[in-house]
Amino acid sequence: MSNSDLLDIFRLGSHWPTLDPFLFCAYHNDAYPAGDDEMAPAASLAGRSIGQDFSGKDGWSMYHGDRVPGFPQHPHRGFETVTVARHGYIDHADSMGACARFGEGDLQWMTAGRGIVHSEMFPLRHRNSGNHTELFQIWLNLPSRDKMVESHFAMFWQNDIPRLTTQDAGGGETTVVSYAGALADGTTPPSPPPHSWAADPDNGVVIWTLNMAPHAKWTLPVADPGCNRQFFFFSGETMLIGGQEIPVGHGVTWAAGAAVELQNGHAPSEVLLLQGRPIGEPVAQHGPFVMNSQEELQQAFMDYQQTGFGGWQWPAHGPVHPRDSERFAKFPDGHIERADE
Repeated sequence: MSNSDLLDIFRLGSHWPTLDPFLFCAYHNDAYPAGDDEMAPAASLAGRSIGQDFSGKDGWSMYHGDRVPGFPQHPHRGFETVTVARHGYIDHADSMGACARFGEGDLQWMTAGRGIVHSEMFPLRHRNSGNHTELFQIWLNLPSRDKMVESHFAMFWQNDIPRLTTQDAGGGETTVVSYAGALADGTTPPSPPPHSWAADPDNGVVIWTLNMAPHAKWTLPVADPGCNRQFFFFSGETMLIGGQEIPVGHGVTWAAGAAVELQNGHAPSEVLLLQGRPIGEPVAQHGPFVMNSQEELQQAFMDYQQTGFGGWQWPAHGPVHPRDSERFAKFPDGHIERADE
């Protein structure tokens, strides 16, 4: 480990910059108020740009929602979304006919492939208390050979996502939660969709969160030096990463071919780790489409205008499920899973 292994330090905003094979990570952390009868905020929406509200006013945003916060129907092509719902709930619907309510630690993994339309709404289920909603959405690229594969929808329920807690010599605990990539004890999360870059172990894709107790120490071992490796320090105060003091709200790019020790400061901390072998192909992105060339982007827009990527069968642009619906997923073939079954 040397100073040359520290490749970059950068600030975090609402969209975190990532390296190939990742495209970016969106982080939403909203302290929503109590919900009304429609599971919309039981609060005035005055002063917000409804339909385009990213203001953070009063600690929360409506995003593209006009009553219920969230992201009504919108298309994607050419990449994957990996959505970790850490707190609160997300109501999903898509053009394949799938729908879901997930949250409280669940993960949804969706391959857009040749094209999908979906909505992601944040129902405020609690009437008498706040509705804290916190999530990551990580955009993971697809190689050119897989950009036009069939779309795929997968759910990883919280109880199926592996966790490993270790102690350092001083008794400080670190809990690693794995959404992709084997943990040190060999346990692995559910398999990614079949055409995902993460589905091939040789690509070394890792998506972990690290929850560190005050003063805990934890070491990430050497990986394939051809991989990209980044830490996103999003909760806590300060920590040392490879001996470099890093304040919360910053990210670090570290050489994957070198081990790195994280030493937490005085407050409990959380870090997101993204790692993987780069795809190494040109990236042409415009809004919700990620292809390899401008010509392919133009074709994506034409295809969406002509086909609607399967059309929209739902009664609203941003449908929500009944308030009392617990976490579930209905898949395109019609079968239903319940989170607690």
